[in-house]
Amino acid sequence: MKLVLGFLFGGEDYKSISANFGVLLGRLGFGLLLFFLHGMGKLQNPDALVGMVQGLGFPAPALFAWLLALAEGAASLMVAVGFMTRPAALAVAIAMAVAALMAHGADPLAKKELALLYLAFALIFLFTGAGNYSVDGLIYRKRD
Repeated sequence: MKLVLGFLFGGEDYKSISANFGVLLGRLGFGLLLFFLHGMGKLQNPDALVGMVQGLGFPAPALFAWLLALAEGAASLMVAVGFMTRPAALAVAIAMAVAALMAHGADPLAKKELALLYLAFALIFLFTGAGNYSVDGLIYRKRD
């Protein structure tokens, strides 16, 4: 009965089964969608980004193009599996802030929407972490 009540009404604290399951689903959806819809293509051809990054005024555009590809590619997968979630989420958040505010800075809100949603989710995982059902959770429990 306590398990059912905890699920229906949020549990005793942030470590409830339902909260951790929700974080797991959010991480998987966020990380896998970002990777397959945006990151994988950038990892396969980061050189194609150099012109876009250069147009934004970044110094060393090849370096920043690679950082963008790694943020949307590798870091998104790290968030999905919950490995080094907070640093990976920070990398994604920075990339999405640049996308929303610089790459789409002059565009209407509807054009910025996707980058802002990814930014919001990255900030959620930056502050909440990966939860218990993650590689981070396994590592943390082994240290105790």
